[in-house]
Amino acid sequence: MAKRDYYDVLGVAKGADAAEIKKGYRQKAKELHPDRNADNPNAESQFKEANEAYEVLKDENKKAAYDRYGHAAFENGMGGGGPRGGQGDFGSAFSDVFDDLFGDFMGGRGGGRRSAAQRGNDLRYNLRINLEDAYAGLQKTITVPTAVGCASCSGTGAEGGSEPQTCPTCSGIGKVRAQQGFFTVERTCPTCSGMGQTIKNPCKVCHGQGRVEKEKSLSVNIPTGVETGTRIRLAGEGEAGMRGGPTGDLYIFIEVQDHALFERDGNSLYCRVPVSIATAALGGEIEVPTIDGGRSRVKVPEGSQSGRQMRLRGKGMPALRGGGTGDMFIELVVETPVKLTARQREILKEFDQLSEENNPQGSNFFDTVKGFWDSMKS
Repeated sequence: MAKRDYYDVLGVAKGADAAEIKKGYRQKAKELHPDRNADNPNAESQFKEANEAYEVLKDENKKAAYDRYGHAAFENGMGGGGPRGGQGDFGSAFSDVFDDLFGDFMGGRGGGRRSAAQRGNDLRYNLRINLEDAYAGLQKTITVPTAVGCASCSGTGAEGGSEPQTCPTCSGIGKVRAQQGFFTVERTCPTCSGMGQTIKNPCKVCHGQGRVEKEKSLSVNIPTGVETGTRIRLAGEGEAGMRGGPTGDLYIFIEVQDHALFERDGNSLYCRVPVSIATAALGGEIEVPTIDGGRSRVKVPEGSQSGRQMRLRGKGMPALRGGGTGDMFIELVVETPVKLTARQREILKEFDQLSEENNPQGSNFFDTVKGFWDSMKS
């Protein structure tokens, strides 16, 4: 029986790239696996056929030979290293995809010797600052609990300058494999815990870890314009690596506290300023604070209502990485007086009687209300 075209077997187009070929094989492997096709007597042979096709097409040299000569490329020794006995190297093919599917879950892809040195963990530090510091920037010293390289063993984890030895169980790979039917199961080596090396005489200070717990102080430059959620990376300031591995990074997450006077929205600042009825009605000047610690005088137009905003250009927050400074907005809040004296009450009553034509919003509102009630009656 003539062999099927390898591209057809995997369900991919001729000339497909490596990613498409691997994707096609993964789909076929799941679809045709004998454990999932107990009622299909042809599943096992089709599964082996897919393995054979993938074994050829995943290899650039074999694929090039197959594209040029077809199945004849692997007959009579032509092409050197073709599928053995027409069934392909199933272990190699499936292991390749097994690593791709499950390698990260099992602790990384295998295949080469695992280095005993491991990169240290990244650290996170939450830093709270006030709005004035976010405006001006600051230099701050922080204390970070972390792991640093063990000085006693110079980070090797071994006592007296001795060297770690290759793990005899996994031969330095850090993982062991066991064949279960068609599947290759990969587990962390129980002897070296995935390190690939063992230490006969562990350091008494760090107990073979190559690092010890310690607090360290760092000077951090907080730039102007930072916001809540801004992340600052300090390379190499995280935990020391295991057994001399590279150090991780430190990430500082900024939280800007709420302010008693100003509310921030991006680079804009908002300040609600109370004004008296007299100032709002007659107009005048008010003095308002600015985030730099200064003060500005603002003119209140005659007849101002609550909620009216006025802009102070360039009095907001600076942009984080340059790009100018935002604006500050003053929002007027017309304040109703309380605890009136008898004379004040008398004046206000007289004023109210004389100001029927001075409240356009109220007049418009009650005219609208009257129209609504009339329409409901009809």
